[in-house]
Amino acid sequence: MKILVIEDEANITQIIRLYLEQAGYSVLSASDGIAGLELHAREHPCLVILDLMLPGLDGMEVCRRIRTWASTPILILTARQAEEERIAGLEAGADDYLIKPFSPRELVSRVKAILRRSTPANQTEQHPAQAQQAGGSEQDLRFGGLVINLPARRVTVMGQPVTLTVKEFDLLVTLASSPDRVFTRETLLHQVWGYTYLGDGRTVDVHIGTLRKKLETVAGAPHHIQTVWGVGYKFVPHPATRPQGE
Repeated sequence: MKILVIEDEANITQIIRLYLEQAGYSVLSASDGIAGLELHAREHPCLVILDLMLPGLDGMEVCRRIRTWASTPILILTARQAEEERIAGLEAGADDYLIKPFSPRELVSRVKAILRRSTPANQTEQHPAQAQQAGGSEQDLRFGGLVINLPARRVTVMGQPVTLTVKEFDLLVTLASSPDRVFTRETLLHQVWGYTYLGDGRTVDVHIGTLRKKLETVAGAPHHIQTVWGVGYKFVPHPATRPQGE
């Protein structure tokens, strides 16, 4: 699996390369934003580790541009510790972030967790019963105009494709696989991010916000994801497609 590191500090790139190659990954690297975009377009990596403070083109813009053509998981690596900066990165389309100075072992752990959840076969294994319950094939979750194809990690709303990031897709599957169940932010962090996340509930809020925007921009799309104030979020299936017995 190829991982692209876009980082202008050579010593940091070397450390990342060392640990990722020891973990069995192939590592590509670029020292500025423009070179990083070109390498991404040419090599189609499985994941991008992206510094925000880059020469030529900053990491935030690199993230936005990648999101215009690909759903490649993006892990932001940054020295910027302000909450606003981290939220801006998530809103730009990043799946996760790690603050410098960082533990290389934690970086590898996060990379493994992201890639594990971006593999279509794993998603199919996690939710087979729920897929049947939703009323479609074993490969689909269907709720009226919303169709979630698990193996292809593809979502359509009212027949129109909706492009989601890895974390947005995983959030949607987690919620939709247990209709009407209320998930706390902490539960979603654990189930979707897959490890003890060193952040706060705002991370979930930001991803839920972008997920809603993408799902509900299609004309006539129902509002499936609801906020349960003071607790978290739940997925409400369309009444016409609610599974029998509920």
